[in-house]
Amino acid sequence: MTKKPVTEIYKSFTFDAAHRLTKVPIGHKCAEMHGHTYHLIVYLRGDIDARGMIADYEEIANACQLVLRQLDHHVLNDVFGLENPTTEILARWIWRGLKPHLTQLRRVEVKESSTTGCVYCEVCVL
Repeated sequence: MTKKPVTEIYKSFTFDAAHRLTKVPIGHKCAEMHGHTYHLIVYLRGDIDARGMIADYEEIANACQLVLRQLDHHVLNDVFGLENPTTEILARWIWRGLKPHLTQLRRVEVKESSTTGCVYCEVCVL
């Protein structure tokens, strides 16, 4: 089987938000309210169109702003669907918000620090 080369593009964003994890043991440091500067990277994969693009970066930014507006400078626990906002749940929530607007979405990566994060995709082949 011959593998076909693919092209993937990405755009990154940051947002600041507070949260606390509701399903960790009492005394766990993440049970207390705290905040992060999150880094979000969205990846799109597809064929290059007549414009020479998979998607216009401005289109990606506009779609992401619809989601980020609900997160930036908010308490994530107060956002519907993020009552226990682990990075895994947050990545899936962002995916679900973006996919209807970015049909070529391949994966989202959410980093809560330089050493921790989550990648969410329908079928991950990293």
